[in-house]
Order: sequence, then C-alpha cells, then structure tokens
Amino acid sequence: MPYSRYVAVGDSQTEGLGDGDEIRGYRGWADRFAEELARVNPGLQYANLAVRGRLAAQIRDEQLAPALALRPDLVTVMGGVNDLIRRRFDAAQVAGCLEDMFAAFTVAGAHVVTFTFPDLTRTTRAARPLRARLLELNARIRATADRHGVTIVDTFPHTVTTDPRLWSTDRLHASPLGHTRMAAALAHTLDLPGSDPDWTSPLPPLPPRSGLHSAGTELRWISSFVGPWIYRRLRGRSSGDGRTAKRPALAPVTVRRASQE
Repeated sequence: MPYSRYVAVGDSQTEGLGDGDEIRGYRGWADRFAEELARVNPGLQYANLAVRGRLAAQIRDEQLAPALALRPDLVTVMGGVNDLIRRRFDAAQVAGCLEDMFAAFTVAGAHVVTFTFPDLTRTTRAARPLRARLLELNARIRATADRHGVTIVDTFPHTVTTDPRLWSTDRLHASPLGHTRMAAALAHTLDLPGSDPDWTSPLPPLPPRSGLHSAGTELRWISSFVGPWIYRRLRGRSSGDGRTAKRPALAPVTVRRASQE
C-alpha cells in the first residue's frame, strides 16, 4: 500500500450489475473499492475491463492482454459463475483459465486478488443441484490462488453473503448493499486503513413470510429472469453481446460524499 494502478477484470458482477441501471450506469463493488483506495491514495488510477455474460475463457482471452498493458500494481480477478450455470460446466477448465490470469499478473508484478463464491443454493431452491459444482469450483480457486500467492476474499463461509437483501431480484447479481459489503470485504482482506470485519455481520432478521407469498415470489423470478435466460441460451445469445468495458483505460477516481451514496 498504497496501490496506484488498479485494474478489475471479470464479468457482470465486477461490471456492477445490480448497483445502478442502464440509464445512470452501474457502480458495483469494484468502483466502490476503488473509491476507498482513492481515499488512501488520491492519485489512484483505476480501470474496469469487466463485461457482463463473459465466461472464464472469454475473460482471459479478451481482458488479460489489455489489463497487462495498463501495468497494474493491483488486479482483481472474478469469474466462473457464468460457466457454473452452463450445462457443460468443467471446473478444471474454469480454474485453468483463472490460473492463466493469476500467473500472468503475478509475473508482471501485480498483487492479485480473487474471490470464492457464496452458497446461493441456500436462498435459491432452483440452484440446489449446482451445489456440488460450486464447492468444486471454490476448492479449485483456493488451490490455484495458493499456488500463485494470490490473495483470496473468501465469501463462502459467511452466512450473511446468502442474505437475500444482499442480492438483486434476479438472484444472480449483488444488490447495492451486496456490492457495498463486497467492497468492504476486499478492503478488509487487504487491510486498507479504516477497514474492519463488519462486512461479515448479519443483518436484522427478516419477518416471516407465508408459503403463498414465497410461491408467488418464485413464479415471478422464473418468469422475469429464468425464462429470458433460457431463451437467450436457446438462441445462442449472451447478455454481453455487443458490450464493451465501461472503463477501459486507467483514469482518476472521483470519491463520492456520503450524501451522494
């Protein structure tokens, strides 16, 4: 510390979906974390190369070289969930793509940080068949990160990460609160001045909901998100088709005041 050239690579979570909209733009945990870094080092330069819908191989093939060209001293790498929900998921192949990036960035002298994924099968019944995949992917991420001295933000053990209030209505992207907690987790993992472990603290209990209310919520989720996702898959389309990085070049970071949050 302090880092001066931070580059984020990844998919929709790093792009910031769930924290903003198509009109105002998306903020997300990487932007929020960059602001925390900028409070420590006002000269920070930050780029975000993440694009929604990208598989791990696409993140490596499309974002690794441009990220290296920016000569970062800090890189965050998040990817694999889009692979996880595909029919032909291969945990070893995903981990291999992540390892290629870990190796390249560390050899270039950057401090690399990656993430495990929360157990969303606890909050989404339809995702329960994917739990074995999730456990294997997290295990491979930990092992691969260890081989290359990559720092891990380990979200999986903390029950608060599966609180539905930390997730947007599509249950795949973090809510603004979730992105805030994720940025805080990264700051704490890197021992950023002023950070603390409060990101793991549970939220107040939710009021009980009737079975009818829960059933209605599930039906709305299926019709609003699962159905369109299946339709895109059948057409061979992705939510990221035609998209480019929102912040492809290093640039100074504007730190928002509390009143702007």
